Order: sequence, then C-alpha cells, then structure tokens
Amino acid sequence: MALDGWKERLFRRYLFHLCRPARVKRHLNKFLAGAERVAPPEGRSVTVAALQLELKLFKNPLHYAEEMYRRVKEAVAAGAQLVVFPEDNNLQLLGMLPGIEELGTAALSENGAEAPPEPAGPPITVADVIHYVSPVMEPLIHAVFSRLAGAHGIYLMAGSFLLSDRGRVVNRAFLYGPGGELIGRQDKVHLMPIESEWGIARGRSFSVFDTAIGRLAMPICMDATYYETFRILERLGVEIAMLPIANPEAYNYWLALRGIWPRVQESSLYGVKSAMVGQLLGFTFTGRAGIFAPLELTPNKDGVLAEVESPHRKGLAVATLDLEALRELRAAHPWRDSNEALYERYFPAVYQNLPQ
Repeated sequence: MALDGWKERLFRRYLFHLCRPARVKRHLNKFLAGAERVAPPEGRSVTVAALQLELKLFKNPLHYAEEMYRRVKEAVAAGAQLVVFPEDNNLQLLGMLPGIEELGTAALSENGAEAPPEPAGPPITVADVIHYVSPVMEPLIHAVFSRLAGAHGIYLMAGSFLLSDRGRVVNRAFLYGPGGELIGRQDKVHLMPIESEWGIARGRSFSVFDTAIGRLAMPICMDATYYETFRILERLGVEIAMLPIANPEAYNYWLALRGIWPRVQESSLYGVKSAMVGQLLGFTFTGRAGIFAPLELTPNKDGVLAEVESPHRKGLAVATLDLEALRELRAAHPWRDSNEALYERYFPAVYQNLPQ
C-alpha cells in the first residue's frame, strides 16, 4: 500500500476520534445544564424561528457544536418552539481538512494569484471529499442537533447537509423532536446545475411529518423555485414548510422573490426560510431568512411576518403562526383554484420520471 494511503486512513481515524459523538455530547452538556426549555404548544399557535448563519470554517468540531448551541439558545430565548437552520449546514466542518483555508483564499483572490498547484494524481471532486468525510460528519450532526432539541424541548430542523448514502451524495435535511428523537429526513429534489455537476443525487419525493405543532415538510432551496413543490405539499395537508437555503449568488431582491414568497401565496401555507450567508471556497452566499404567510394572515397584508434585514450577516427572524386561522382561510378562500384531473396526470408524470 502506498504511504499516502496510510496517511489517508490514519487521518480519518483521527477525525473519528475528534468527532466522536460521546465527546461532543459531553462538551455540549457543559452549556446545557439547566438549559431553558420552551413551553409546549397550546391551542392554535406555534412560535417559529428562522436562523441566518454566517459561514465560518471550524477546525475543531466542538467549536461548531458551540456555535449551533448559541444560535439555538438565541431562538429559544425569543420563545421559539420550532427552530430552522439553513442549507449546507456542514460546510463549516470542512475546516477540519488541511488545506481548505488556503484553497479558499486562492479561489477568492481577485487577481487569481497563488492558485494551488495541480494535483499529481486524478483531480479530487466534491463527491470525493463528501464520501471521505461523511462517515465522520453524520454521527456528529445527529449528536449535536438531537442533544440541542432534547435539552430545550423544541422541534429543530437542523438544516440540510451534503452526505454520502450508498455510494451517492445527497443534500439531506433532518428534523428532530422535543425529546431529541429523529423524526425524519428529506433529500433535495430540484438541484442547481452546479450540484448536478458535482454528482449530487436528487430526491424523488416529498415527506410530510405530523407533529404537535402542525403538519410539517422541509423542501430544500431550489425546491421552492417551482410551484409544483408547494402545490403537492398543500395537497398533502402541509401547514408549515421549512425551507433551508444557501444561494451562491449576489443578493437581488427580485431574483430572491422567485422562491418561497410566491409559493406561500399560491398554496396557502406558512413558510419558514433559513439562510446561509458568507464566503467559502470562491462562493459568496447571500439570503434573507424570514417567515411568510398568505397575505390575509399578515398585519401589513404583504405576506411577510418577519424577515432578517441584511442579506449578508447572521440574524434571526421570529414569528407566531396561527394554525387555526390558516385552516379557516383554506376552507373559505375567495379565489382558490383547483384542477384535480390535471394534478393527477401532471404531478406523477413530472416526478416519477426524474432521472437518477
């Protein structure tokens, strides 16, 4: 076996040791002793928080766990019973890999100087990196977010993560319950062109989760670009759609409008959008986390209940959703359109014939 192969194996063993769940949980317990617990939902309302995270690389997974704790603590202090994290919420952990910061500096250099040398062997792809680190990252992810949800007694959508699954790379979101239990997962269905180039595999269906705070779903980023997604979720009885995003583009209000806001208006449900912002590996991510509702259920009749002001810095949006008011609106909406025969022909034809 080549020496480099031994180095690779030894380094991954080191990562497993560094990221072992028992170590991470012990560290979190230092902060969570006597943690504030949110009152369980009563009646028709639920308070939700949409987080906006600023990208930063962590060499130590314990520092990542601390940052996730701080953001949950902030949301819980605002009364949130449901906390929603953004897309690509494990990119920060790539800081554990040697050379990542240098690669990012070179990629972000305006003059293109100091580009990294060409590798001696075949080029390393994004899929290669994810396959390598995923067995280390996934147990860490579950340890962190399960512990945070259970300690605070909240529902926690941990965001989405690039992970390896049976030889594929998927963009997968996780939802945890107030006991720390994993309620379910969702793979991104509509991919960006660059994700297809990276070899990410698309999901093929949308999952729905019945909880004490309503019927939930978690489409991911580009899934909200297409009206079909939310119309399907509405027909499945979804009341709150949680949408984690990580948009690798300069912020443009009108371009951003192609996402969750019109989907909420078309399909009469609540939308909670979390956002990843900042710079990493040559990409600049922007967005504005927010909480959205049908026009009739917002004070200013603009469809917005709360929204982070800056598209570039971390923030928090919090609002209380009235589920009974949503149900009443759906039952008596003045301009609801429906074409059941079209839906039965169109939706299966679109999604059952997706390429692998």
